[in-house]
Amino acid sequence: MDLGEIARVVGGELSEADPSTRITRPFSADSRVVEPGGMFLADLAGHDFAADAMANGATAVLSSRPLAGIPCVVGPPAPGNEVDASVVALGVLAHHVVGRLPDLTVIAVTGSQGKTTTKDLMAKVFGDAGPTIAPAASLNNELGAPITALRADAETRYLVLEMGARKIGNLAYLTSLIRPHVSVVLNVGMGHVGFFGSKAGIAQAKGELIEALDADGTAVLNADDPLVEAMAPRTKAAVASFGLAADADVRAEGVELDDRGCAGFVLVTPEGKADVQLGYVGAHYVTNALAAAASARAVGLDVDAVAASLTAAKPQARWRMAVSDRADGVRIVNDGYNANPDSMRAALETLPTLAKERRTWAVLGEMLELGAASTDEHAAVGRLAVRQGVSRLVVVGDGARAIYDAALADGKESVFVPDADSAYELLRNELRPGDVVLVKSSRDAGLRYLGDRLVADVPPVEGPA
Repeated sequence: MDLGEIARVVGGELSEADPSTRITRPFSADSRVVEPGGMFLADLAGHDFAADAMANGATAVLSSRPLAGIPCVVGPPAPGNEVDASVVALGVLAHHVVGRLPDLTVIAVTGSQGKTTTKDLMAKVFGDAGPTIAPAASLNNELGAPITALRADAETRYLVLEMGARKIGNLAYLTSLIRPHVSVVLNVGMGHVGFFGSKAGIAQAKGELIEALDADGTAVLNADDPLVEAMAPRTKAAVASFGLAADADVRAEGVELDDRGCAGFVLVTPEGKADVQLGYVGAHYVTNALAAAASARAVGLDVDAVAASLTAAKPQARWRMAVSDRADGVRIVNDGYNANPDSMRAALETLPTLAKERRTWAVLGEMLELGAASTDEHAAVGRLAVRQGVSRLVVVGDGARAIYDAALADGKESVFVPDADSAYELLRNELRPGDVVLVKSSRDAGLRYLGDRLVADVPPVEGPA
């Protein structure tokens, strides 16, 4: 599209821009990685980086105000909207572009945890079936979803979108821009409960994804989660289920973990069965794989092909149950990208499988955005660590102190340290060959970088006496 057409579509104006200038590469909201020929989205403080984006090859900027010396499409004012005019204009543009691609099938996924892994599995399954666009990393908000959608073109067969919510109405907004044909709801957990106040509030928000479906669409719901299963009446679309439940439309039988902690199972669908061997560490990834398989079934993909794609899929995202074996025999499990009570439980339950009879460490930090439930949920993690038989428990930071207190109350000797540097020094001095170390916290608690340091650490080699 050229800048004149973009301005007409979004109802904006050109500033210091030639209307015939064409945009030939994707949008980016990061001035450091904008592609030559692409357009920079200046959201909020992003206007301060517009000049950097131009220096890095951007052709023009989608902005909320004119910027001196920079070719811009200036989005129209958006009274009452909590985001910048440029972000609203971005959504309008994505709606227009997707609307002129009649052969495109849109698959959207949401849930309290597992969205990104499920999106990655879907990207593999659908990518093997035809040209597919899926977001990088966790681009799942009012910027990420439209930016991903704007990468689709006439050749694209499937558009996979991850959609997140921090309040009621977020998913309704995103689906008004890009209406899905298949909506997948993974689970309703305690993640972000601080924003919603309760799991019921989270369920209300997540269910917006299936309310957006037309009658010829498909809602794909987790049969193992009662709050998700109860969403079925909220859609006029067909409903398909997945899970370990015996009555799920797409389910897993005979789940077994191999020596790496990766799950193998029989994928069971009404159309047939096929063997799957995942390359992801942890039994909890079976649910993500079933969600991907159920979404593929909803658009008619063959069960054998889906199983083959799931087996071939490899982890794409950093810091999610990433297992590294050091030269000294220490195994580091870096799961520090995100944490909530459900994902913390899954990681701790996987640790014994990875360790076998080896000594285990759980280095745990704060789970953010839990609101009034924070102390109770952290305490529950401490008690679980005791039940799982963790050999050494290290709790990092004041926000996670309730983990330490609860473990201590249950008779478990553990260590509290104020920050990641202190945890690193402790581990560096006390780790022994063969130890297995789980590192987990919410992303902004920063323990993912501790995991990286531990992986990169080269312990001193003792020489001859």
